Amino acid sequence: MSSSTELLAPLDLAFWHLESPTHPLHLGALAHFGPVPGGPGHEPPLDVLDLLARRAAAVPRLRMRVRDVLLPVGGAAWSADPDFDVSRHVREITLPGSDFPAESTRIAAELMESPVERGLPPWEMYLLTGAPDGSFAVLVKLHHALADGMRAVAIGAGIFDEIAAARRPARRPRPVPPRSWLPDPGSLLGLARARLGDLGRAVEVGASVLGSSVARAGRLDDPAAVLTAESSGTRRLATATLPLDRVHRIRRTTGGTANDVLLAVAAGALRRWFDGRGLPLPGTDPRALVPVSRRRPGTPGSGPGNSLSGYLLDLPVTEPDPEARLAAVRLAMDRNKAAGPSRGAGAVALLADRLPPLAHRFGAPLASGAARLLFDLLVTQVPLPRSALSLGGAPLRALFPMAPLARGQSLAIAMSPYGGQVHIGLVADGEAVPDLDALAAAFTAELDLLDPVNVTP
Repeated sequence: MSSSTELLAPLDLAFWHLESPTHPLHLGALAHFGPVPGGPGHEPPLDVLDLLARRAAAVPRLRMRVRDVLLPVGGAAWSADPDFDVSRHVREITLPGSDFPAESTRIAAELMESPVERGLPPWEMYLLTGAPDGSFAVLVKLHHALADGMRAVAIGAGIFDEIAAARRPARRPRPVPPRSWLPDPGSLLGLARARLGDLGRAVEVGASVLGSSVARAGRLDDPAAVLTAESSGTRRLATATLPLDRVHRIRRTTGGTANDVLLAVAAGALRRWFDGRGLPLPGTDPRALVPVSRRRPGTPGSGPGNSLSGYLLDLPVTEPDPEARLAAVRLAMDRNKAAGPSRGAGAVALLADRLPPLAHRFGAPLASGAARLLFDLLVTQVPLPRSALSLGGAPLRALFPMAPLARGQSLAIAMSPYGGQVHIGLVADGEAVPDLDALAAAFTAELDLLDPVNVTP
């Protein structure tokens, strides 16, 4: 295997095979930028597209495509695309300028419906222009096999002025001497022991996942099933913005973490949304999968690809008191952290790490609908750099993350703090959740219930 080829990690391989032509599995972000200083006033300078393309092409990970390999059986590998052409990945779309933010959200939802081309490096970027004041937006799509949320931030950050300026020149890869794919006799014993260890951990994690699935067997006819639906192939996107200082003020008053506060706000927003739809509250609280990164600097998990597990959280939608909702979230998350990320259905990502490539290749299509048996929706937080960012001198105003929808699920919520705000991206099945804007508006109303200080009488 050459130095420019790298096997897909087991979880990455699972995400690669979970996708189908009618159900894409990419994550994304919609970034809004202010006008370029000194720009013409009606549109960004023409070199913004060229700048975006050059910086994206300079990220080594974005030049890699997926190819099948003979060994291990059923496996696949990342390899440099010898015919890489950045113009096939970076495009410009000019939108009507009358309501640019709404138009950019609408077109982003449409663009998120289609899968990235699998024969090419699996990513796309779109420069969205047409705002009267010269502001613009950039939509980024990355296949989930390429990166988890934290890795996606590291990859996507390469387009920003501050990150590009600090990027070191790529080192020439050291030649790797050819070697046989067969292990030497001395390593066979260690290899066997490692596989037995993996098997033992897989059984332990699998039992935990199965136990959580059985516990949910009676929940499928609940009104919360509105959050699960057969995929229509359509996408709807909505956004919300919350002041970060208010989130932290609540945290300082009640204890816990800022993420606890945001999860409680999400629970209240769902409750308000159920009520606005005229639906009865579910008999049992909808269960959220809260991804947990296992990525740590200087550890094997800090490399490329996906490195995550997850916690399960029953969002207290049936609790009428907002402070009690926050207390319930804080208690449940404390229990999750004490138990660790290898317990419950959220540990299914760890189980994927223990399976051989052939199991992912043939098992992923069969298991693609299993998510609805484990949880009802995804709620994730994607951290961003704390420093101010820009593109071609245009300041980044907001970045709304977009999480992928699991098959059979209607809603995913992603949140990113940046610039004193929490930017919330809601992705939904377009037919199952046509009123996604109402849910987005409910986030602000629910924050006001927990922190009434800034609410105007």
